[in-house]
Amino acid sequence: MPVNHYDQILVVVSFIVAILASYTALNMAGRVSDASGKVTYVWLIGGGFAMGTGIWAMHFIGMLAMELAMNQRYDPALTAFSLAIAISSSLFALWLVSAERLQLRRLLPGALIMGTGIVTMHYTGMAALQVSQPIVWDLFWVGVSVLIAMLASLVALWLTFRLRREAQQIAVLRAGAALIMGVAIAGMHYTGMMAAHFSAHTHTLNQGMNGNWLAVLVSVMALAILAITLIVSMLDARLQARTSLLASSLAQANRELAEMALHDTLTRLPNRILLQDRLEQAINKADREGSSFALLFMDLDGFKNVNDGYGHDTGDQLLVEVTARLRTILKGQYTLARIGGDEFVLLAESKTPEEAASLASALVSVIDRPFNLEPYEIMVTLSVGITLYPYDGKDERELMFNADAAMYHTKHMGRNGYHFFQPSMNQLAQTQLQLMNDLWQALERKELRLYYQPKFQAPAGPVIGFEALLRWQHPKQGLLMPEIFLPLAEKTGLIVPVGNWVIDEACRQLSEWRVQGNTRWSVAVNLSPLQFEQSALVKTVMQSLARHAVPPEMLILEVTETTAMSNPDESVRILTSLTQLGVKASIDDFGTGYSSLLYLKRLPASELKIDKAFVNELSGEGEDVTIVSAIVALAKTLGLKVVAEGVETEMQQRFLTELGCNTLQGFLLGKPISADAVLAFAEELK
Repeated sequence: MPVNHYDQILVVVSFIVAILASYTALNMAGRVSDASGKVTYVWLIGGGFAMGTGIWAMHFIGMLAMELAMNQRYDPALTAFSLAIAISSSLFALWLVSAERLQLRRLLPGALIMGTGIVTMHYTGMAALQVSQPIVWDLFWVGVSVLIAMLASLVALWLTFRLRREAQQIAVLRAGAALIMGVAIAGMHYTGMMAAHFSAHTHTLNQGMNGNWLAVLVSVMALAILAITLIVSMLDARLQARTSLLASSLAQANRELAEMALHDTLTRLPNRILLQDRLEQAINKADREGSSFALLFMDLDGFKNVNDGYGHDTGDQLLVEVTARLRTILKGQYTLARIGGDEFVLLAESKTPEEAASLASALVSVIDRPFNLEPYEIMVTLSVGITLYPYDGKDERELMFNADAAMYHTKHMGRNGYHFFQPSMNQLAQTQLQLMNDLWQALERKELRLYYQPKFQAPAGPVIGFEALLRWQHPKQGLLMPEIFLPLAEKTGLIVPVGNWVIDEACRQLSEWRVQGNTRWSVAVNLSPLQFEQSALVKTVMQSLARHAVPPEMLILEVTETTAMSNPDESVRILTSLTQLGVKASIDDFGTGYSSLLYLKRLPASELKIDKAFVNELSGEGEDVTIVSAIVALAKTLGLKVVAEGVETEMQQRFLTELGCNTLQGFLLGKPISADAVLAFAEELK
C-alpha cells in the first residue's frame, strides 16, 4: 500500500525544520564568506553540522509522520549513516558557496553532488526502517523525487551564494529564499515518500529504535540545534556589524583628519603640505613630457590694515571672498593653495610666458574691485610673482623662493600687479632671507639695542621721561632702524620674544636710572599688535617690573589706535588688567584709525599721542590744525593728557603748547640717544 496518511502536526514540524535549516544554510554561508583564517573552518564545520542535522531531522520527522498500522523501528547504524550523509552534503554545499566566484561549470556539478547526497540520505533513512517485507518503490515517483532534489540543490546553492552577504535589505530576501528552499526540500521528501509501497502483511521487526519517542526527541534536538546556531550566528553578525560601523566611523574620522591636515580650515584650499606634493608631481610630469608650468605667488595688499581696522572676523570673511573670486577665473588643471595669512599660491599649466601673464593679469583684475562685507565695503589689491618651470627653478624650494622674490618686487614697484622672476631679484630676496636668519640669532647674540627719545613737559622741559626705541646693531650692516627688520619679525612671529625683551630691558634701564636719583622719569614702550594679543602679556609685564623693582606707574605701554580698535572689548579687558596693577596706557598714533568714542571712553588710557603726520603739516591753519585741535579738545573732555610727537620746529612747539598739549617729543627738543648718553644729555639741560 502506498503511504498517503500522515500525522499533520509532524508534517508541519517537518516543514518548519526544513525552512529553519534553509535559513541556517543561508546565514552560515554569510558567516563563512565573511570570516578569515581559522574562524572560517569553525563556521564551516559548525554550519555544516547544523544545516545537515536540520535537513536530516526534517527527513526523519517526515518519515515518523507516516501513519502506519504498526509501530516504527529504525536501524541505528543506517540512521546514523543517513545523518552523516546529510552533514557531509551540507559541508560540501557551504564550502562550494564560500568561493569568491561561483561559475556555471562549478555550480552544476555541485548541485549534482549535493542533490545526490540528499537523495542518498533520504533513501538510506528509508532503508533504516525495520519492516518484515521489503518496501516496493514506484520508479516514477522515485525519479520525480530525484529530479526535485537536483533542482532544489541547484536553486539552493545559487540563492545561498547570492544572498550570503550581510545587509539589511538582503535579510528580507534571505527569509523568502529560506521559505522556497525549505518547501523544495520538504517537497522532495514527500514526493519520495509517495514512491514507497508497503505490503499489507508487513509488520515491524522487534529490533532497532522505537519511533514513538523518537519523533519528539528528533524534533526537539533539531530545533534546539538550529535555534542555537542561528542565535550565535545572529549575535556574531550583530557584533560584526557594530565592529564594521566602528571601523567605518574610524575610517571617516581618518579621512576628515587627513582632509584637515592637507587643507586650510578657513578657505578649504590645499595647504602648504598638499601644495608641495602637487608641485613635486607637476615637476615629475613636466620632466617626463618635456612640458612647463607656471607658479604664481600672490599676496593681498592692505590685508593687515583690514585685520587691524575691522577685526579678524572681517579679515577671515575677506579671505573667503577672495578665494571665491580667484576660483571664478581658473579653468583646467590647477592647484590654488593658501599657505598662510594672506598668501596664496597657484600652480597652473602654462605653455608660454604670455599665458602666465594673461592669467596673472586676470587674477589682479578680479581682486581689484570692492568687497561688500556688511556693514563694510573693503578694497584690497593683489601682488603677484611668477616663476616658470624649468626656467626659474629646478625644484620646489627654488621655484617657491623665486616666486616669492618676484612677488616682493611687485610690492616694491607699487603693488597691484605682477612681475616675472628675474635673476637680479635674487639679490633682494637673498638679503631678506639672510636678514631673517640673522634676526633669529640677534637676541641670543645680544645685538638688539634700545635708544631713548626724551619727552618734555610743554613747552621745553623738564624731561619727564623717555620713549624706548628699538635698534639692531647688526655685525655686518651696522645700526639698523626698526622699519628694516620689524616687518620680518612680525612675519615670523619673532616680534613676541623681541617685544618681551624690550619691556624687560626698558624696566632694567629705568631701575638703573632710579638708583642714580632720577625717580621721576618714566619709560614708554610700544606694543606690537601680535604682542598685544598674547595671553601672557600681563604676566610678562608684571614679572619685569618686579624683577627690576620698578613702580608700575613709571612704565607706559603704547598701543596704536588701530590695534586697540581691532578688538575693542578684548583691548578694554587687557588694558584694564594692566592699569589696575598700576601700569599706564597710552593710545599711540591717534587720529589715523577709526576709533569709536564709546570704546575710547571705556579704554583705561592715561594719555593720547598725536601722530607725527599731523604735527609735520602744522602751519597755523588748514585741516591738520583742525584735527589736532579736535584731538586736544577730546582728550581734555575725557580727562586724558596729550602727547605730541614729531616736533621739529619752534612754530610747532609754540602752537601745540598753546593748544594745551601736556608733553612734547621730537628732534627739536631731543633725538633718540643711547642709554649711556642719557645722563649727559640731562645734565646739559640743567
